[in-house]
Amino acid sequence: MARTKSMRSLLLLLLLSPLSTVTASSAAYPTIPGTTDTSVSASQDSKLISIRREVYGDGRIFDITHKYRSDLPSFAKENGLGKFLWLRESMKNGSSANISEMKLITHTGTHVDAPGHYHDHYFDAGFDVDTLDLEVLNGN
Repeated sequence: MARTKSMRSLLLLLLLSPLSTVTASSAAYPTIPGTTDTSVSASQDSKLISIRREVYGDGRIFDITHKYRSDLPSFAKENGLGKFLWLRESMKNGSSANISEMKLITHTGTHVDAPGHYHDHYFDAGFDVDTLDLEVLNGN
């Protein structure tokens, strides 16, 4: 009985959580002055379409990320990335959710190297990617 009640509560929470995501999306990605609104909208066939633009300061950030594919070049891999994504658990096999697993070398696709990647003294000092100045990365 208690488990059924818990499952109903969880189901209700899961059903309502997208509503908060939809309403918060425009605050998370504010409109760039002179561009269109970034809010989520519904098309005529009622499918949600996320109009997303990212901003940093007064400029734009352009997503130059390459799509992950098995033949995408990857560090020290002659034939590219290979198999990198698989379904670890499946609802078809009794799992409560479909759970995918992804495995890839950090030097795959579009990425930024941490200062400590090629300079051991920076690595020892803890200079990770999060220590990089976004002003420099955005060309300012």
